[in-house]
Amino acid sequence: MSDRVYNVLFLCTGNSARSILGEAILNHVGQGRFRAYSAGSSPKGVVQPMTLETLTKVGIPTDCLRSKAWDEFAGSGAPKMDFIFTVCDNAAGETCPIWPGQPMTAHWGIEDPAAVKGPEFKQRAAFEDALRYLRKRIGAFINLPLASIDRMALNSKLEGIGGMDGTTTKSSNVA
Repeated sequence: MSDRVYNVLFLCTGNSARSILGEAILNHVGQGRFRAYSAGSSPKGVVQPMTLETLTKVGIPTDCLRSKAWDEFAGSGAPKMDFIFTVCDNAAGETCPIWPGQPMTAHWGIEDPAAVKGPEFKQRAAFEDALRYLRKRIGAFINLPLASIDRMALNSKLEGIGGMDGTTTKSSNVA
């Protein structure tokens, strides 16, 4: 087994819900093999409170989570990313910064739970759905044989993961 730690960036527009969920889940289940980050193209500057409540409810730590701009990860001195996953359709369609090191990218679109209006129980259900979909995708991702799979096959697998239950797009868009 490789001792390599893979850096993963989850991107969304607001960096207040889905990308934060991805960061927290992967850091929790990644068994030290992954270091996850999240960012947004137009960050809200604050993590949506239901994001934190949803993570806390399932025992995932939230103490270091914050909303931040993707520029933080594009400059010199930023960690070199191995993988970048967009989790909202808006971020997938935006012109992203040039990421050093040519990371693998894929679109894992999920409906925005923070956009759900109506009674609180519907909002909570949307956050729980987003958590469930991301956990499933991240589980599939961390079980890929990353050290032994070629780049083309890996790209296909990453796009396939993006098409799992809960996707917001019919076909994958590479970020």
